[in-house]
Amino acid sequence: MPPLPSIQAPAAVVMVRPHRFTPNPETAADNAFQQPAEREAAQRIAEAARDEVTAAAARLEAEGVRVHLFEDPGERDTPDSVFPNNWFSTHPGGHVALYPMHSPSRRRERRSDVIEMLKTCYRVQDVIDYSGLEPDGLFLEGTGAMVLDHLARVAYTARSNRADAVALERFCTHFGFEPLVFDTADAQGQPIYHTNVLMCIATQFALVGLELIPDARRAAELRARLEESGREVIALSAAQIADFAGNALELSGRDGRLLALSQRAHDSLTPAQRATIGQSARLLPLAVPTVEMAGGSVRCMLAGIHLAPRR
Repeated sequence: MPPLPSIQAPAAVVMVRPHRFTPNPETAADNAFQQPAEREAAQRIAEAARDEVTAAAARLEAEGVRVHLFEDPGERDTPDSVFPNNWFSTHPGGHVALYPMHSPSRRRERRSDVIEMLKTCYRVQDVIDYSGLEPDGLFLEGTGAMVLDHLARVAYTARSNRADAVALERFCTHFGFEPLVFDTADAQGQPIYHTNVLMCIATQFALVGLELIPDARRAAELRARLEESGREVIALSAAQIADFAGNALELSGRDGRLLALSQRAHDSLTPAQRATIGQSARLLPLAVPTVEMAGGSVRCMLAGIHLAPRR
């Protein structure tokens, strides 16, 4: 029998298929995961990213995950539109949040047709818009900046210029989460730009790059909180984090729970780690090497829908 549905693992997602994808020069300064792209290869890169999204969406639908696929022709100059989880999130009880984005080009990713689809297909009670914080320099880039434990109601957040404390406090107050904030540092001593490249919280396990949290006491506290919630903590190395092993999302499919992650992330996991994950979720690797040039991976591509569907 497949495992029971979990509010941690949505059964539907929003994805955006880009037609003019390119690594975003606006976000490169603080995103060490990005790779530069050759201008001469722009058309080839854009087509490859579009095809990767098409194939990933089809694979998810074949597994029983409902995919709402939106097109981005590119006329608004939104090179990161393939990552919709940063500008909105959905929550049980019919709540939607819109977020303040750090880069001007990313602010243009917000689109009313996505919100209207949510209202049409799901039960939406309210939409709380934090984007008005942008002129004040207060940013909180959605479920990139926060990794949400929907079961224990904790918002794990790595400090960065994309996760302002004031915006985080407002979100947690409105949505009933406890903020758990911590510092991170890569090999060059720079903060990790988004929490969701560092950790993934599933129903029965959590993937976490603990060695990128320089304060050992804080890292131990984070592990303890996850273990208190009944999860098995799978510690990821810095090399695995660089391969996007933390950038995964648990989903509810037709035959049970799945862990959607990139092929690169899957290949970086050890057999023991895969076995631990496989006890409660089936690994679903998706090939997105071109999309990963922009500094995000599969989890960033999926905006989970935690809303009750309309009949």
